[in-house]
Amino acid sequence: MEVLKKTLTYQEFKQIEFPDDDPFWYELINGELVQKQSPTADHQAISVEIEYWLKSYARTTKAGRMLHAPLDVVLDDENAFHPDILFIKKDRLFIVNEKEKIVMGAPDLVVEILSKSTAVDDKGDKKDTYERYGVKEYWLVDPVKKSFDVYVLKNDRFKLAAYLEGSGILKSTCLEGFEMDIASVFDEAKF
Repeated sequence: MEVLKKTLTYQEFKQIEFPDDDPFWYELINGELVQKQSPTADHQAISVEIEYWLKSYARTTKAGRMLHAPLDVVLDDENAFHPDILFIKKDRLFIVNEKEKIVMGAPDLVVEILSKSTAVDDKGDKKDTYERYGVKEYWLVDPVKKSFDVYVLKNDRFKLAAYLEGSGILKSTCLEGFEMDIASVFDEAKF
C-alpha cells in the first residue's frame, strides 16, 4: 500500500505558528517543511563580508538591491526559500511584494553559504529550483574549503562558470562590472 505524503502550500506554511523561543528557521522545499539550524558565527561573518561587497556595488552603480536572510523568496506555491544573500536588479524590483514584504519570483543572483544542515538542499533541490525559475547566477560558498562555485544560467541550465578556492577574483556575469576578491572575504571573516 502506498502512503500519500501531504505537501504544504505557501499559504499553509505562512499560517503555521512557531514558538517564540524556537531556535530554528524553516523553508518550504517542494511542499515539505524543512527545519534549518541557526547559522554559525563563521557563516554569519562570511555572509557579512559578501554583503559588504554587494551593498557597495549596489550603492556605487545603483544597479539594484541586495537583501539577505531571513526573507521569504517565493518561487511557486510549494517553494519558499530563505537564501543567505540575494540581489535583484533595478529593472526587476517589481518582484518585491511591498504589501507582504517578501520576494515573489526569482532574484537575479542568489548566494548560499554551505553548512552541515543546508548543504544537501543547497546543492540539490534548491539549486534545481533556482535553475528552473531562472535565477541568473548562483554562488555556493564553502566556508571549510574557502571556495566559491559560481553557476551561470545558460540555455535554461546552470553551468559552472568558475570555481575559486582560497584566492582569486570572482567576476559576476549577472552584475555588470562586479568583482570580488574572495581571499579578502575569508580573511576579514576570521575571528
